[in-house]
Amino acid sequence: MKYDDVVETLASYIGKEWEFDNDTKNIAKLILKDSMGCMVKSLNNNQCKKMLGPVENGAYVERGIMVPGQRKGLGLLDASWNLGILVRWLDYNDCFLAEEWGHPSDNLGGIIAAAYHQAETGSRITVGGVLNFMIKAHEIQGVLSLSNSLNRNGYDHVFFVKLATAAVVSKILGGNEETIKNTIANVFADGAPLRIYRHAPNVTTRKSWAAGDATMRGVRMALLTKKLDEGYPNILTEPDWGFNANVMNGKNITVSRELGDYVVRNILFKADFPAEFHAQTGAEAAMRLSEKYNGRLESIKEIRISTHESAVRIIAHKEKLTNPSDRDHSLEYIIAVALMNGDLKTEYYYDEYHSSHPEIDQLINKMKVIENPQYSNDYLNPEKRSVTNAIQLIFEDGEESEVIEVEYPIGHKFRRNEVEPIIKRKFISNVNDYYESDKVRELIELFEDEEELFKMDIRKFMQKWIM
Repeated sequence: MKYDDVVETLASYIGKEWEFDNDTKNIAKLILKDSMGCMVKSLNNNQCKKMLGPVENGAYVERGIMVPGQRKGLGLLDASWNLGILVRWLDYNDCFLAEEWGHPSDNLGGIIAAAYHQAETGSRITVGGVLNFMIKAHEIQGVLSLSNSLNRNGYDHVFFVKLATAAVVSKILGGNEETIKNTIANVFADGAPLRIYRHAPNVTTRKSWAAGDATMRGVRMALLTKKLDEGYPNILTEPDWGFNANVMNGKNITVSRELGDYVVRNILFKADFPAEFHAQTGAEAAMRLSEKYNGRLESIKEIRISTHESAVRIIAHKEKLTNPSDRDHSLEYIIAVALMNGDLKTEYYYDEYHSSHPEIDQLINKMKVIENPQYSNDYLNPEKRSVTNAIQLIFEDGEESEVIEVEYPIGHKFRRNEVEPIIKRKFISNVNDYYESDKVRELIELFEDEEELFKMDIRKFMQKWIM
């Protein structure tokens, strides 16, 4: 049955067998390594730990899916949820920015859980196979983000996580192209969540678990569709009840480029510090200024910040920063603590740190944030995809610092040669915080023999993360 063109395009891409080249596979391996490190780092966060385990108390599963931080197995949906919130909780995993933005490795929660589940039923899936599915999920979420803005209509980007996870998991579970189309249609019918939990005065930790919820819902939609295999061929274009008319406010959702491996090749790593990605270059610029002016912060009269439109709209000009979820999405807060410390750590967002450092708010009150139209154009330019911030300090005696402009964050493809050693350092730091030294060495070695890693059963891979 013929479906709307976008659904046909997505399902055809998922349904075909692909062999990605070595460069793409190497980046995918780096994404997996970074994502696993982010999961482990999240295990030290008290709020995250409250959300782990089965949703229903005690609902562990014999021979279930093993998840870092859990000593017993979980069912497919609970495992998707746990892995999803672990990779996303600290906002430290990969990123992709365009008309919409998001974190494509959020899909790993559902992909790894579904692959493990299938392996338990006799369909062996390797780490290399999981990476192939991950590349496809990245591509769907990222390419849809290129030309379709959910946020401008008040909806959250994790809808694209739900969609990408569902499409890929439908294939993992054995679905043919017709089943994949029906699954995608059911996700569109399911709709998108509001962004209210990402914006003051309603920011909560839901922004940390929304993607885990989305990847779990994607798995659930794939499971439900597999049972009856029903869908809606005109789910996007139906004039009264379709997705375009209602969620997209009358604008057609589009796939603006041929699907392949573009997104993985253009992925942005949060390589050296945890900050919302639109602020990464601002943090780096502030650190450079801190090297020279750290001892003179009290005499600053004004801090001028030039940035791109998305940063102004999403993470600037917040009146109150009442919790860590607010602070790690505040351009001004991130720049203030980077100026003060010359670095950036997750701990700087915590309530106790904020309350014991009144100078943070003093610096924020001196900041003026404006949009630079050229930065906004370059942000959307497919040949550049920059994320520029520039900072200048004005002192009370009239002295002005140099303008420090950072166009591309360290995790950008134009700085890819810088990122691998930083990801390695980040990974070691993350796993060192949780595991004993022998286990840390084992996990480091796990990624060093690429051939062996790619051939490894996904169950064996995940079991190595269990203490």
